[in-house]
Amino acid sequence: MPRISLSELDGKVFDVAVVGAGANGASAAQHLAAAGYNVLIVDKGDYGSGSSSRSSRLLHCGLRYLAPGGSMWDLVRRPKAMGIALRMARQAMASRAQFVTTAPERVRKLNFCFPVYAGGAYKPWQVSLAMRLLERLGPASVPLDYRYIRPSEIDAVPLARWLRDRERLLGLAMFREYQFDWPERIIMDTILDAERLGAVARNYTRVTGLKREGERWILTLMDQLDAGASATVSARIVLNMAGIWIDQVNAAAATGVRRRINGTKGAHIVVRLPPECADHGIATINRVGEPFYCVPWRGLHYFGPTETLYEGDPDDVRPLDDEIDWLIEEANHMLPALGLRREHVLFSWAGVRPLGADPDFPKGKRSREVHDLTADGMPGVYAMTGGPIMTHRSAGPELTALVASKIAPSRAPQPPSYVARTFPDNQNSPPLMSEDATIKLSDLTFAARHEHVVNLVDLMFRRVGVGWSVGMGYDIAEKAAEAVAKELGWDAKRTAEEVLNYRSHLEHFYRFRPKVDVPSVDVTAI
Repeated sequence: MPRISLSELDGKVFDVAVVGAGANGASAAQHLAAAGYNVLIVDKGDYGSGSSSRSSRLLHCGLRYLAPGGSMWDLVRRPKAMGIALRMARQAMASRAQFVTTAPERVRKLNFCFPVYAGGAYKPWQVSLAMRLLERLGPASVPLDYRYIRPSEIDAVPLARWLRDRERLLGLAMFREYQFDWPERIIMDTILDAERLGAVARNYTRVTGLKREGERWILTLMDQLDAGASATVSARIVLNMAGIWIDQVNAAAATGVRRRINGTKGAHIVVRLPPECADHGIATINRVGEPFYCVPWRGLHYFGPTETLYEGDPDDVRPLDDEIDWLIEEANHMLPALGLRREHVLFSWAGVRPLGADPDFPKGKRSREVHDLTADGMPGVYAMTGGPIMTHRSAGPELTALVASKIAPSRAPQPPSYVARTFPDNQNSPPLMSEDATIKLSDLTFAARHEHVVNLVDLMFRRVGVGWSVGMGYDIAEKAAEAVAKELGWDAKRTAEEVLNYRSHLEHFYRFRPKVDVPSVDVTAI
């Protein structure tokens, strides 16, 4: 479906306006439209271009909530924290099962281990108890496959035999984990299904004003790419799903609104480990007592995340030198035999978690919460904080139930579809990359025509996924831009600018530099 213009949108009336098209906003729009509501969803950037695209990409089982890094007794002594941990773990297990069952094409099954050390934060029985509790909290249809590996068996586990302090290693908690192979495409699929169900979606559209008139909110929308283009629409209910930009959106409606976001920054580095490590990862605790991962992904591995409070520009979240150096040090502490160095890093990324602001949680409240902003002078406006991408499928129904308690739908309901969308098969189309024949030039032109593509970054990262390849599409950016230039109305100058902007985007936000030969980690001597 072509992208609607602001002139077409001007004056339209909606039941619900969703501000923010990340994973949770897209899910809200999809489920509201399925329930029969007249829905508008807008985002100041592209769909899924914020925190949803910068996560650790794990559809994880919820272990991090039950084993956050400190002693298990810390949770026992803090009933509030324990309640949050159990609720989030239950949501994680339920979402894991639902997503794996309904969209298996968008996930990968991984083998993970959690090393248990003498003198560490957790004893073997505590880890086993957490795993058994997770099994009880989640459906049996997608099991954890939990098993405990004793020290004598560790050498048979890829990656694990390079763990530090083998003399103190009491064993490994082995379990099945899942990964979103490509979160941005999942969000794009969700947006397209919301459109199929009747929702109106528009990217690169900022909400610059929110004004209450009677029983409705009047939203002023501005085109991010054309400062002269604007529109005014109305909605009975507004869902502020803008993630780390929630407070900015609220400020457009009223002054003195309470702060809702206390975000923490997570950075990752990507390296190439030996082929035998494919599909094997490690979940552990770093030296500051926080979760740390080595995660397989598309033939590579990434290490992370960092976890630091972020007070900077939400539009300029990127990994810094000290963060990259810290990640290398932590990776070498976990797996000293690898001897990672800066030159091994292919690229890196960083995002900010939209956690809730709560004085009891200095680094942000991790529980997913919906805030009624009536007390802030914004009746009919609701904001969600702390919603990770892995539970977005349950966020949509939760918000739909909230809206249903306030207003009735405008039309008959329809079932949503969670099926992964694929491009039409065109066997006559040449591939975009010689090393990967699965992505064809015809896929690019189809996306440009039907999927609201505005620029080359949209296309490469969030429509066809080339941005997350080993070379990040740097060398084929010109070929890709030329393939869609006619479809998007780009002349030669605009096409050249798109290539330049794309490469600058890689260098700025992913610290990517084109290299002739990036060395793999050498462990042959171990």
